[in-house]
Amino acid sequence: METPKNEQFRDSIGTIDKSGKRSWVYPKKPSGKFYKYRSYVSYFLLIFLLSAPFIKVNGNQFLLFNVLERKFNIFGFPFWPQDFHLLVISMIIGVVFIILFTVVFGRIFCGWICPQTIFLEMVFRKIEYWIDGDRGKQIRLDKQPWNAEKIRKRLLKWFIFFVISFIIANVFLAYLIGGDTLISYITGNPLDNISTLISLLIFTGVFYFIFAWFREQVCIIACPYGRLQGVLLDNKTINVAYDYKRGEREEGRSKFKKNEDREALGKGDCIDCKQCVVVCPTNIDIRNGTQLECVNCTACIDECDHMMESVGLPKGLIRYASEDNIAKKEPFKLNARVKGYSAVLFILVGILIGMLFLRNDVEATILRLPGQLYQHKENNIISNVYTYKVINKTTKDIDDVSYKLLSHKGTIKLVSNHDFTVPKQGLAEGTLFIELNASALKSDKEKIEIGVYSGDKLIETTITNFLGPRSYK
Repeated sequence: METPKNEQFRDSIGTIDKSGKRSWVYPKKPSGKFYKYRSYVSYFLLIFLLSAPFIKVNGNQFLLFNVLERKFNIFGFPFWPQDFHLLVISMIIGVVFIILFTVVFGRIFCGWICPQTIFLEMVFRKIEYWIDGDRGKQIRLDKQPWNAEKIRKRLLKWFIFFVISFIIANVFLAYLIGGDTLISYITGNPLDNISTLISLLIFTGVFYFIFAWFREQVCIIACPYGRLQGVLLDNKTINVAYDYKRGEREEGRSKFKKNEDREALGKGDCIDCKQCVVVCPTNIDIRNGTQLECVNCTACIDECDHMMESVGLPKGLIRYASEDNIAKKEPFKLNARVKGYSAVLFILVGILIGMLFLRNDVEATILRLPGQLYQHKENNIISNVYTYKVINKTTKDIDDVSYKLLSHKGTIKLVSNHDFTVPKQGLAEGTLFIELNASALKSDKEKIEIGVYSGDKLIETTITNFLGPRSYK
């Protein structure tokens, strides 16, 4: 890969100084076309993230990841432990989708969709600009002694950061335990749910630490996706990139001089104003090529376009482009890798849709009671004892549930001696006996089919084993 003439190779990340200490980033407040579009996307996603745990679809929470009770809702579809294969396929689809987008568009997910970037840049950073001011004012405020102004601004900012972190923690908890459950805890006496309150405070502390101090280090150090991109990007991937062919030319970068014919002098269009650096939230110089810290936030594109416009040069010196587009002027084409990922994604989505349509709303399991042998009764009747479990995945109670043998003649006797009800999004379990005449058995281990009925309607079928004597005639 060709590189810019002025490239400076680094052996450390952009947020670490020469002594190895944290170098705090004071990015300039961004503005421009891309920042406006990114704000619209972020506001939409913020509304979605904050409201999703409280939205209901057919009585199901829109998004729920209740690990403790093993209940999961994705886009209103409930997933139980018995649907684990569907959850796995959904997660694989999500991973393949992100990989496909990374191969084609680089880290566009990081800059436009990632919750870390959205909350940091569109919530916490904007509050910081409002209280502390833009880049220059923030630097001066940090350097000035602890006077009344600095104490007032710091306490106000930290307090607002804590409140927002507490709100995020509540929403995060709603994804785990359910929106209705969280609301009942909030409206109730906090002392009745000490463990929940402690969890909330822990989550609040974590979010406060991330957004008030750790910040861009999450993307650079902690996030595995940043490392994953290194093996996914190639010369055809569209990234936020600096056009070094146009920016450098023969003479490289130089400061702008009025009425100067830069092209005739062999000077590049880059006027070395360094505005793309001061606006970067991860403190990198995009002119040094694709880098680990770049999250494709487009702030440098907007800033560079503004500077080019100011000096009368064409915009697009920094833009969305691939390495091949800059070096060889090649337009984007679908390569074999992109086609392969697209085919895999298409197949997986098709499989998931098919499985969702084939999935039953009711799932029944009947298993022989462990350690129990069959019983030989009068009139050559063989009896086995079973435990049953019926799961109702719908949002309505299922009444008058009973069992009937479909494959053999015999009887099923519930220990409760009457039909039962399966609650909505719940389960019913108990014990039953199945009795068959020994003459109906063809082996000592027979498979029998059982129908589950709600009134007279067959709602599910299941198969279990029935044990009998080896010599039964």
